[in-house]
Amino acid sequence: MRLHYEGRRDGQQIIDDISAASLRVAGGAGAPNKLILGENRAVLKALLDRYAGKVGLVYIDPPFATNAHFRVGGDRANSVSSSRRDPIAYSDRLIGPAYLEFLRERLVLLRELLADNGSIYLHIDYKIGHYVKVLMDEVFGAENFRNDITRIKCNPKNFARKGYGNIKDMILFYGKSDAATWREARRPLSAEQAVRLFKKTDAEGRRYTTVPLHAPGETTRGETSKPWRGMPPPKGRHWRSAPDVLDQLDRQGLIEWSATGVPRKKIYLDEGNGQKVQDIWEFKDPQHPNYPTEKNLDMLKLIVGASSNEGDLVLDCFCGSATTLIAAEELGRNWIGIDESEHAIAVAQRRLGSSAGERGAIAEYETLVQRGGNDELHATTQPIFHPVNANPHRKPEQLRLAA
Repeated sequence: MRLHYEGRRDGQQIIDDISAASLRVAGGAGAPNKLILGENRAVLKALLDRYAGKVGLVYIDPPFATNAHFRVGGDRANSVSSSRRDPIAYSDRLIGPAYLEFLRERLVLLRELLADNGSIYLHIDYKIGHYVKVLMDEVFGAENFRNDITRIKCNPKNFARKGYGNIKDMILFYGKSDAATWREARRPLSAEQAVRLFKKTDAEGRRYTTVPLHAPGETTRGETSKPWRGMPPPKGRHWRSAPDVLDQLDRQGLIEWSATGVPRKKIYLDEGNGQKVQDIWEFKDPQHPNYPTEKNLDMLKLIVGASSNEGDLVLDCFCGSATTLIAAEELGRNWIGIDESEHAIAVAQRRLGSSAGERGAIAEYETLVQRGGNDELHATTQPIFHPVNANPHRKPEQLRLAA
């Protein structure tokens, strides 16, 4: 399926028509990491010459089509508490088809930059995210969809509204291909979880639990369908291991027999590596952000750690206050960050220069600035978006799905 809307262009036409940004070095010449002040569509086109097929991971937190300004003041950056006297950090004024084509243009370019084993995470909200999911299916392939992650972003609110309180947004996770890098993410169990999930204790005081020796599904070939100790696997199931392996586990004392003769495998708490991360995350926004819509650093470290390897290149073309870049730096990845807002770049430079992180060294990076012309940046006075031949006030309900 794909979305049809006014102003939509063919993917190759997008690549051909966009003019590449001309960039000048403003500091740190030659460093592998890049912090770029520029309009991200033109900058992404410029990066194709050097980085096409080389980016291991993309994380983006684009504007959410809120039709609002986001301000930053000297004593606050929280969008809820901002003052009209504060300067505009960025403007999110596109909605409807104009917004979707704005986003799709960047997704097409990001797909070209991604390596075959690369992945992309797109952070979006519940109001527009369902349309964005269809765009992502089109650009990256529905077969490469991995997760729709629910992110709990804040504590419950009691704002008056005709609906349920909103405490979550969504992250869409896609691989470039089936070969996308994956390092299974796990988190330690809390003390309460350890007691609740590992209720038994052996003679040595070690906590454990037990699990069935069989698994769903009948097999017709192989050893796991055969009887063990005179017992066939239950109807509709098969042994998790061949009978000779079950014998070995029993000799090692790793099988517990119930009073009625039912065997179960022992799983010890101290031999585990925590709990597999599921698709609902609680990573709340910082209470005192450096920049509007700043995201949780631990969340970005989870993403970077799960979907890239040390030395890979991580890219964020809406880098804001540089949380993605800091996560990549602390985990030993190279990175490229792009933003059109001078406020964002200033905050990013301050954070990158003041946080040594886990690696014990200040980040080293090259600063690049888009050259003048119509793309000259005046982030404090003009909107971040410059749509061409688009109606920014078209309502989302005018979109339609087509098979």
